[in-house]
Amino acid sequence: MSLTNDQISLINQSFGLVRPIADDAAALFYRNLFEIDPSLRSLFKSDLKIQGRKLMAMLDAAVKGLNNPDKLVPVLQDLARRHVQYGVKTHHFSPVGNALLYTLAEGLGDKFTKEVKDAWIAVLHLVADVMKAEMKKQGCA
Repeated sequence: MSLTNDQISLINQSFGLVRPIADDAAALFYRNLFEIDPSLRSLFKSDLKIQGRKLMAMLDAAVKGLNNPDKLVPVLQDLARRHVQYGVKTHHFSPVGNALLYTLAEGLGDKFTKEVKDAWIAVLHLVADVMKAEMKKQGCA
């Protein structure tokens, strides 16, 4: 799945609104994630504030990498290998994606238009497809 230039622009604009409130957005994300699937809480051993900063840094890198997928793909593959070590399974991508979409909808309010949502869904599919393929190479289901 590839993204259009318009979608990349929408992602950059919308994430630009998230960056200044990154800590709050991360906390909201984890609240949403654990409401969707409470069993995922056990995967997070470290302080959620620290984990939230890592999440936001990775999202920032992914957003910035959308213009250069050849450089983004190896980063996502490395991320997938690390997540296998943490116990992440490929079926965890759906609740994570949904939690991110809920977080963006809450955080962006009326700026979370259908076009912005569709662009984020495209990004989530891109990230998930690359990471799941790498996780399967690692023997993770």
